[in-house]
Amino acid sequence: MTTPSHPGRTLFVNLPVADLGRSTAFFAKLGFTFNPAFTDDTAACMLIGEGASVMLLTHEKFAEFSPLPRADARTHALALYCFSVASREEVDSVTDAALAAGAEEVDKMQDHGFMCSRSFFDLDGHGWQVMWMDASAIPAS
Repeated sequence: MTTPSHPGRTLFVNLPVADLGRSTAFFAKLGFTFNPAFTDDTAACMLIGEGASVMLLTHEKFAEFSPLPRADARTHALALYCFSVASREEVDSVTDAALAAGAEEVDKMQDHGFMCSRSFFDLDGHGWQVMWMDASAIPAS
């Protein structure tokens, strides 16, 4: 199975946060780094992977990008942000780091053999899933 590629496309997910400094410190404890070219006192560009970033934005900055009212992530689930890691052990180490930094665990390990994951709510109530998958074990379709 091949995955289509779109050269030149970059994904930026905009995420409102109540306290930018606190959120930046939280995600740094999970091993994320930030692009200083897109980071200031209203936004922090968190690097997820090749061609994908999450823009942590103050509520005021987020409002500049969306005409819709901002939903409270603690009461409305609009998305689940999932990222992959390199091993089963890293699923645990990243999730444990999130919990130690103030996250709330959503569920324990979900193990499907070739794939496993754990989920947590970040400091603002956004849902995150840390997952690992052994692509070589996926049955051919």
